[in-house]
Amino acid sequence: MVVKHLPPTVKQLLTLRTPQPRPTPSLPRLTAVLSSTFQDAKAKKAERGWLTLAMCTLLTANAPPTIGHLYRFATRDDLENVASRRGYDEALSKAALMRESALKSCIFVGVPRTILSLASLHETIEDDVRNGLRKTSVRTVNTKNVDEIVARGEALWATIYTPHAEKLRNKLGSYHPDFIEFIIQAYGAVLAPLPGGDAVLGNLSRAQGSIVGTACLRAEGGVGPQLTSHVFGLLKARDVPGLSAEDYWLASDEGTEWVVRTVDKILDVVKPELALADADGTPQAKL
Repeated sequence: MVVKHLPPTVKQLLTLRTPQPRPTPSLPRLTAVLSSTFQDAKAKKAERGWLTLAMCTLLTANAPPTIGHLYRFATRDDLENVASRRGYDEALSKAALMRESALKSCIFVGVPRTILSLASLHETIEDDVRNGLRKTSVRTVNTKNVDEIVARGEALWATIYTPHAEKLRNKLGSYHPDFIEFIIQAYGAVLAPLPGGDAVLGNLSRAQGSIVGTACLRAEGGVGPQLTSHVFGLLKARDVPGLSAEDYWLASDEGTEWVVRTVDKILDVVKPELALADADGTPQAKL
């Protein structure tokens, strides 16, 4: 028998326990914090890192309309006027970076929030930008590339978790034999930079991938050990050959502190209860 409708009682149950995303925060306040943090990023020549962390913070906070607001902020001089968009190439590049940041976020905070945020971005971007984004997958696994994908995952795992990489791998494998294999494959297919570097539209570097993890886990809350691991991963990105000047600064002690504090500033607007908790005496992060 084909089920076409939810039973009434089940339908009613699904309206309970906060099924909807977080309410959209005050957009003027959001614009203000985006503006102040972006200007700070601009002064530090870290605009790309800023857009990555802002995207991941808002996605994790689960207020989907803020994703469209971020895109408009990042690409227009007047948020309400599409004619004020600064240029097709800039808009396409930023949309691709936001989309790629969202994809990588699913590793840290799951598929449902990623779907909602990608939907908001897709609905907001203009037709020409939507048409210019890549339409075919470059992550399809087949017999020819599976070894390469696993090798990328192994390499990324090592750069993030050394000198504890093998110990951690064995620990996670002891929880479930498939768990660590799934993680390594996900690291290789999704989290690691795509081959081709900057020639791949929206590609995130090794340092920017660690910013994804840091922003998501900071915004998620309650996952301190994992956050610490990925903050270490960002710091270790300074040893990757061929770093851009921006990535080298982001992976510095100063840059990593800036990433965490900037996530907090944006998060305090979207989830103000966190700022209130801190003000009431919650222990502050020692950075």
